[in-house]
Amino acid sequence: MPPDSRVELYAAIRRDARSGLSIRALQRKHQVGHATVVAALASVWPEPRKPLPARPSRLDAHKPIIDEWLRIDLDAPRKQRHTTKRIFDRLLDEHSAEGLTYGIVRRYVAERRREIRIEAGREPAAAFIPQTHLPGAEAEVDFGDVSIKLSGQQVVCALFSLRLSYSGKAVHRIFASAGQEAFLEGHVHAFSVLGGVPVGKIRYDNLKAAVAQVIGFSRQRVETEKWIAFRSHYGFDAFYCQSGLTGAHEKGGVEGDIGWFRRNHLVPVPEVDSLVELNEMVDRWDTEDDERRISNRAKTVGEHFAIEQPLLVPLPIDRFETGRWFTPRVDRYAQVTVRTNRYSVPTRFIGRNVRILLRASDLIVYDGQTEVARHERLMTKAGARLELDHYLEALLRKPGAMPGATALEQARATGRFTPIHDAWWTAARRAHGDAEGTRALIAVLLLHRHTAHEQVVAGLAAALRAGALTADAVALEVRKVSDTDEPAVPVDPPVASPVDTDRVPSLTERRLRAAQLPPDTRPLPTVDQYDQLLPSRRRGQT
Repeated sequence: MPPDSRVELYAAIRRDARSGLSIRALQRKHQVGHATVVAALASVWPEPRKPLPARPSRLDAHKPIIDEWLRIDLDAPRKQRHTTKRIFDRLLDEHSAEGLTYGIVRRYVAERRREIRIEAGREPAAAFIPQTHLPGAEAEVDFGDVSIKLSGQQVVCALFSLRLSYSGKAVHRIFASAGQEAFLEGHVHAFSVLGGVPVGKIRYDNLKAAVAQVIGFSRQRVETEKWIAFRSHYGFDAFYCQSGLTGAHEKGGVEGDIGWFRRNHLVPVPEVDSLVELNEMVDRWDTEDDERRISNRAKTVGEHFAIEQPLLVPLPIDRFETGRWFTPRVDRYAQVTVRTNRYSVPTRFIGRNVRILLRASDLIVYDGQTEVARHERLMTKAGARLELDHYLEALLRKPGAMPGATALEQARATGRFTPIHDAWWTAARRAHGDAEGTRALIAVLLLHRHTAHEQVVAGLAAALRAGALTADAVALEVRKVSDTDEPAVPVDPPVASPVDTDRVPSLTERRLRAAQLPPDTRPLPTVDQYDQLLPSRRRGQT
């Protein structure tokens, strides 16, 4: 059988030559020419085939002209350089380049433009230099956009990532935005999880949270004051990458980590009720990722981190406050405005200035050193977050404003004002009138300040079943629920059976019904014998 390749042909010729066959005999046996036999006896490897000559192109005569235009563009203003379309038009108009097509010119310009820039030293070749990182010396930080379903609504949040360069150990946190509060709070969380701070530098983009101004094309930056204080508190140096895609390659580890985390843990899109719930899941994922192995490394991330962790700088004793302080004035609606959003405070602070600490995920209102309100930070602009409890004292004086109150609608949406509240309120207004029934409801809502929400709801359900439509009766039921050891289970309000408002059973009668005692057959007590002690009028008249 003929050989499958030219290498096998050469091997067969050399084998037959060692057996004593002459060159002419080898030609006849293998049906090849004299040059082939000589080449096989000279080397075991056949010579590579000569490349075919390049086919002539209609553009060959115009290539020097195009190269000259591209070299002139090196010193031309950026917005006044030749485009491929302009080069094609000039070839047709000025050099009568008939027969050329736009596709031929586009392919040549796309390849030749970059070659000319590299030849002139204006653009480096696409080469990446392997790096070696010492344990505990360096880290990288970046933000990435992620989409989640928060309370049934899809929103875009910011994923913070701090990755140690040696071990690849990364700590993640999801915030409502990528502002300075989230930037600093992400560092604090990452340092607490890692148990220390890198000895050397941490690489960053030119984030507005840290960089106030980029000076020219150098690496000098004007940093924000709070960021300078934060770095001084934890004792690490910042290294700022170049702008654009070049800078992204200078911290490719964290860039790839964000994409890996997003693909492996956030697909499909997670559905949560709050960012607190989501970040608990993120912490669990970070712990599980310690068992993975990066690329061709011999050890896992957790094993490398065990080597790196003792080399980190210990954390400072004092905690750095990452939030930002504001001192707004409470308006007549008992609200304060912070960054276009409005938050409620108790009505007793109307007209006064309060201190507000704005963090990445929440907002805390202080009166002096006393905390008076706490809200989850809004993710939208020009929004409002109102707490119904802040308006109860004002609603006692204005019960007619209760049905249409915005705080009531938000309480219904969040589940704090349940259908049981609505059912009891409806029955109370039917029994006592709108104003007094609403005041009774407000007195019940005040119980939430010192009693668990579930216990108040269970007490309302019990009072509704018994037809007790006063705040005192509800308070008694709530106390009975709180005295029991078993947790309170909310009961759905009755819908079909209306409450009999003409007669409200007494608590004694209700307890006797609940106890299900046997019937009492004894005769009813009488006081007839005591009548003998009274003076008889008939006896005196006689």
